[in-house]
Amino acid sequence: MTDPLLSVRNLQVAFHQGGVTSLAVKGVSFDIHPGEVVALVGESGSGKSVTANSVLKLLPYPAASHPSGEIVFKGRDLMKASDAELRGVRGNDITMIFQEPMTSLNPLHSIERQIGEILELHQGMRGDKARARTLELLHQVGIREPEKRLKAFPHELSGGQRQRVMIAMALANRPDILIADEPTTALDVTVQAQILELLAKLKHDHGMAMLFITHDLGIVRRFADKVCVMRHGEIVEAGPTATIFADPQHDYTKHLLAAEPKGRPPKADLSQPIVMEAEDVRVWFPIKTGFLRKVTDHVKAVDGINVTLRAGQTLGVVGESGSGKTTLGLALTRLISSKGRISFIGQDIAAYSFKSMKPLRNRMQVVFQDPYGSLSPRMNIADIVAEGLAIHEPGLSFEERDRRVAEVLEEVGLDASTRWRYPHEFSGGQRQRIAIARAMILKPRFVMLDEPTSALDMSVQAQVVELLRKLQKDHNLAYLFISHDLKVVRALANDIIVMRAGKVVEQGTAEQVIGAPAEEYTKALMAAAFDLKAIRTEAVGQ
Repeated sequence: MTDPLLSVRNLQVAFHQGGVTSLAVKGVSFDIHPGEVVALVGESGSGKSVTANSVLKLLPYPAASHPSGEIVFKGRDLMKASDAELRGVRGNDITMIFQEPMTSLNPLHSIERQIGEILELHQGMRGDKARARTLELLHQVGIREPEKRLKAFPHELSGGQRQRVMIAMALANRPDILIADEPTTALDVTVQAQILELLAKLKHDHGMAMLFITHDLGIVRRFADKVCVMRHGEIVEAGPTATIFADPQHDYTKHLLAAEPKGRPPKADLSQPIVMEAEDVRVWFPIKTGFLRKVTDHVKAVDGINVTLRAGQTLGVVGESGSGKTTLGLALTRLISSKGRISFIGQDIAAYSFKSMKPLRNRMQVVFQDPYGSLSPRMNIADIVAEGLAIHEPGLSFEERDRRVAEVLEEVGLDASTRWRYPHEFSGGQRQRIAIARAMILKPRFVMLDEPTSALDMSVQAQVVELLRKLQKDHNLAYLFISHDLKVVRALANDIIVMRAGKVVEQGTAEQVIGAPAEEYTKALMAAAFDLKAIRTEAVGQ
């Protein structure tokens, strides 16, 4: 075997805050050879990203330091390199793409300018030559009609297109190593598959090595040559991908491999009362053009959709970004205006104003995708969870409210004594439990769950799925579950609606839609998320 392109030896990373020093990475070692993909896997807080950022010394110094370790690239220890030497390596020999392209790209600069800046900095390339190279890169990463995208700003591109632009920027100088930090976590399953195919092709075409950071073991199995499993800042197991998956040795590796959401929802009970029913729901956003801003067309975000949802049942809504999933949920909960009939617990609410909906809000609740963004950082957990009680049950005493908060926190698996803490003091999974508690304290009949597990580690996803299933059984809840993660949908949903461009492409029971999809679009979604042959076999066996 050839000599390693990159060798990380006994790397330690320490963080210093308030006079306290803590070790985030504890003696990590691994090699990356030319053309090889090495995956760092583990849950949040395991030290994956800190290790990756250390390679290019991108940590916040002096708050971070390296008590020991070497990072040897082409025979040179980057830990001892000067700032000028590191600038020559960053973006040139070793490049990096990040998890969230919207925050990584400059919102004030066009795509052409952002890629051109890299070309000018490292290659002195300007003008027509830089433009030609930019178009070549955009074409290479699969951006359609790249000439029309040069002047576009990041907010004008989809999530998949933004990630492709980030990859184009990373490839601009033909690097030896690409560090990819959770590059597909925020993307739909089909876009994930496209990005992974693109990275595999680029690796093959350019002989590029990769350090791939992820918590999704399904991606690792398909993509990586070697795996390093991290926990609490240490590599607990490492080896060839096939060996790790076939014969894991460490208990933590076995735990990660078994962490996929399991079980199936309860069978549909047609005797249960209908909680939410909708006919021909439409949400059209006007397109205004010309000097007088006349309406010349509409964006049909939701276009003629029917929904029936019974108590104790879950309706899964799946589709790619922009398909209208969340818009449908917002229309059903009357958080945006819509056309068509919507009935909630026997009341026709389609014409209700936001004020008229207030007495019903305690019966319908929403749990959002990002628990950190949906929880106020200035309020403690007790106040966050009790906020709905202050509005819908203002006659409760402080003691009664506090008792209800403590009870619901215990019900969602949190220690009630932590209710005086603030959101930043909790992990992502704990914050999502807090968001669920905030919804459950009002004893709702219907809960809209908008991508509630997409930002969580696999093992935490499984825990939240189990919690949602238990709460549904205990309180006979009706769920509208919006997600692009079809494995989670399979574990929770009785029925599924597949949406594309505002319309229903296919709908039916979960077994039918997942196990035997009829439409090509549905087949593409399922193929991106599952081994279809295995799923069909499982569906036949049920």
